[in-house]
Amino acid sequence: MNKVILMGRLTRDPEIRYTAGNNVAVCQFTVAVDRRFKSDNQPTADFIPVVAWRQTAEFVNKYFSKGSRIAVTGQIQTRSWDDQEGKKHYATEVIADEVEFCESKRQEGNYQQGMTPPPPPVPSDMRASQSSYNEGSSDGYFPLDDDGDVPF
Repeated sequence: MNKVILMGRLTRDPEIRYTAGNNVAVCQFTVAVDRRFKSDNQPTADFIPVVAWRQTAEFVNKYFSKGSRIAVTGQIQTRSWDDQEGKKHYATEVIADEVEFCESKRQEGNYQQGMTPPPPPVPSDMRASQSSYNEGSSDGYFPLDDDGDVPF
């Protein structure tokens, strides 16, 4: 079985091209995947080349950019070719079957790491009770009466 699941960040913007004969989309990108163990107390990562085809290629090119968190499911494929001077080259890459977002657009674009986004807006029918909610406790839970009954 040849199955790969990666989660990491794009090291650069995806590059999309189209094949000459039948105009099929092909997108190449590299995913930096953190290793579980650190080397000399420094985080290390592997840089995995990925190739996506057709609609997956269009999707990656449209919605992902350098630094985006991405999840890729696919398979490892090796290939070789001879250059113009006759020298043999080898490549090992992941051929993407599925690609998914790993963070929301709000997290990705508008907030730096460690910052907390603002709370979602409160519907107008709940604003009257919002003040009693905020006065309750700092952890965001409603205070319970001390009579021992569960409120539901």
